[in-house]
Amino acid sequence: MHAIIFSWFQDFPGWLATFLIAMIPVTELRAALPLAYKVYGMGALWSWFWSVAGTYVAMVIIVLLLDSVAKLLSNWFKIFRKFFDWLFEHTRKRANGKIEKYGEWAIFILAATPIPLLGGMTGALAAFVFGVPLRKSLPLLLLGTMVSGGVVLALTVGI
Repeated sequence: MHAIIFSWFQDFPGWLATFLIAMIPVTELRAALPLAYKVYGMGALWSWFWSVAGTYVAMVIIVLLLDSVAKLLSNWFKIFRKFFDWLFEHTRKRANGKIEKYGEWAIFILAATPIPLLGGMTGALAAFVFGVPLRKSLPLLLLGTMVSGGVVLALTVGI
């Protein structure tokens, strides 16, 4: 799967490919950072920076626009209503226990967890679904993404 995604961006400059790959919910910085470091030959700090930036921008877009987009698409297309109902229910199930236990810091924990189906995008969805205010959710998402990037970077460079 990562090879397919990498091929989409093979003609892009390394920093831009890293940024865009990090914005994709399936890959996020988990795939973008190792690609930046090992394939594009970027330094560790730049690999971390562009991966964190791409994932964070995607999370900001989710938090800011998801409500409007979900309502618009759900009103026009029944399949989108079903999709968003499933997505929000899935997010509630995955994050509810953490929200109850850790409150708004659960957003940080979700964003800082660099494993598939639980990470930055899930943190952004949880912030939206549970109504965490922007002034609290955006800094927690950024901090969590920075930590997640640090973990992935350490694994990538072999620390």
